[in-house]
Amino acid sequence: MASTSQAPNSAARTAHPDHLGHVIFIAAAAAMGGFLFGYDSSVINGAVEAIRDRYDVGSALLAQVIAVALIGCAIGAATAGRIADRIGRIRCMQIAAVLFTVSAVGSALPFALWDLAMWRIIGGFAIGMASVIGPAYIAEVSPPAYRGRLGSFQQAAIVVGIAVSQLVNWGLLNAAGGDQRGELMGLEAWQVMLGVMVIPAVLYGLLSFAIPESPRFLVSVGKHERAKQVLEEVEGKDVDFDARVAEIEHAMHSEEKSSFKDLLGGSFFFKPIVWVGIGLSVFQQFVGINVAFYYSSTLWQSVGVDPSQSFFYSFTTSIINIVGTVIAMIFVDRIGRKPLALIGSVGMVIGLALEAWAFSFDLVDGKLPATQGWVALIAAHFFVLFFALSWGVVVWVFLGEMFPNRIRAAALGVAASAQWIANWAITASFPSLADWNLSVTYVIYTVFAALSIPFVLRFVKETKGKALEEMG
Repeated sequence: MASTSQAPNSAARTAHPDHLGHVIFIAAAAAMGGFLFGYDSSVINGAVEAIRDRYDVGSALLAQVIAVALIGCAIGAATAGRIADRIGRIRCMQIAAVLFTVSAVGSALPFALWDLAMWRIIGGFAIGMASVIGPAYIAEVSPPAYRGRLGSFQQAAIVVGIAVSQLVNWGLLNAAGGDQRGELMGLEAWQVMLGVMVIPAVLYGLLSFAIPESPRFLVSVGKHERAKQVLEEVEGKDVDFDARVAEIEHAMHSEEKSSFKDLLGGSFFFKPIVWVGIGLSVFQQFVGINVAFYYSSTLWQSVGVDPSQSFFYSFTTSIINIVGTVIAMIFVDRIGRKPLALIGSVGMVIGLALEAWAFSFDLVDGKLPATQGWVALIAAHFFVLFFALSWGVVVWVFLGEMFPNRIRAAALGVAASAQWIANWAITASFPSLADWNLSVTYVIYTVFAALSIPFVLRFVKETKGKALEEMG
């Protein structure tokens, strides 16, 4: 990541850069990886029932095909940093764009269930790469005075990508007469849904040719003059570029390379602070948030909502997700990370408990009773809103700030891995759990949301307003 040291000789620390519009374009282009992250993660929502029907598979096997992408995500996230350090951030983005494109084409034209799973793993690898490279690149090219706001582009792009995927799915379903397996452009509708991702994937690849390499990477490979040119592009001309390059070199040489063994200690294998990070990651996933993005269409159809309406509700949930994310971005530095997490936990408990109550009623003519149906729908949106305005953003802020400098990179890697594993566990288990008892499934998610409250109160320390050097 970019150096956070404050150099008194850098006028760009306080001055507006000459080309702020250009800097915004660069950050937005890099954030296209985040858009694809969100799009690829949730587009499968529109294809779940069609895949089940076409390949005549049970819930357990279907869940593995949906969740297998997360294996690719974990591998991509674990390796992206090293790839980027070897060949550069831009080349890494271009590789991700190619993988997104290949995954979209392959997923749209599968021969069988096994190769659909393979294409999803490839797409997952691209998601993992994008989740790491986007934020790192934006931090490294952003003028320090604008780094926080430009860094928020990644999270904003992810939630917009989720919403756009649901809107596109809904539109394509209507074009196919409300049938996920209806014919559309010579294919079944669900195949077109998965294939449309080619468009943003190609755009991401093209944009990567229009933005400069990170100054930090250029300095690391000895291209100092090119690094100065990029710094002039993003920080303006009133800067001592020799001093800025020297500052970047100094920061790189003084950084400690944390390793897995640095995390060991205490009574339970890892240092306590590492367990807190793992706990935040696990709770973020165990409330069942990704059920809302991977399976919401299936969920609503299972309680009698027709496919077109279920797809529309998936889209409105995604809009609520954007609203909640914006609220979090506004308030995370104003009221603090910990209060926001607690507010979110309380809201999630209420929303999930109401869903569990609504789903406990027997279906009448294949549908939930009217009152319970409306309660379930409103509660689902309520849950997503409170997740998005709290845990959706706050956990990543905590993980970036809470660890001591000497173990930050390694601890963040472990916590992120725990998040992917927890995500996989929820994604892989939901179809079978829902077949068994949908209401009890939501009771389980409610319990985890409730347990997150004492966890935050007891173990999580506020990081608002503290320098990274104060974390210990």
